[in-house]
Amino acid sequence: MQTQEALRRAEEAGLDLVEVAPTATPPVCRIIDYSKFKYEQEKREREARKKQKIIHIKEIRMGPKIGEHDYQFKIRYLEDFLKRGDKVKITMMFKGREMAHIDLGRKILDRLASDISTIGEIEEAPKLEGRFITMVIRAK
Repeated sequence: MQTQEALRRAEEAGLDLVEVAPTATPPVCRIIDYSKFKYEQEKREREARKKQKIIHIKEIRMGPKIGEHDYQFKIRYLEDFLKRGDKVKITMMFKGREMAHIDLGRKILDRLASDISTIGEIEEAPKLEGRFITMVIRAK
């Protein structure tokens, strides 16, 4: 239908001519109430946003000389974060001469990965970045 004809019909009906598919060839238009159309569109967008799951990245920091009790607390927090559906970034920090013993930090991260293997899996393997070894874990 020609644009002039469509505009005339919309005016007769007391409604608006709204372009609903501008990328189509030829563009698709409808004769509808524009304010109602915008309201329905916003309503659909709100529903889509409600159904989205936002994933947060939590960080747990530790050193290579972490005690057993502190390690168990970090594991407990890690499990809580994973149960909520968050990703967890584990950061092993090295200070001063601890840089000479990076293997101790890697052992702790390997132990941590095996301890949480039932509820989580490694998304990013441990990698050394300056004075930190970082690893990202996500829920299974």
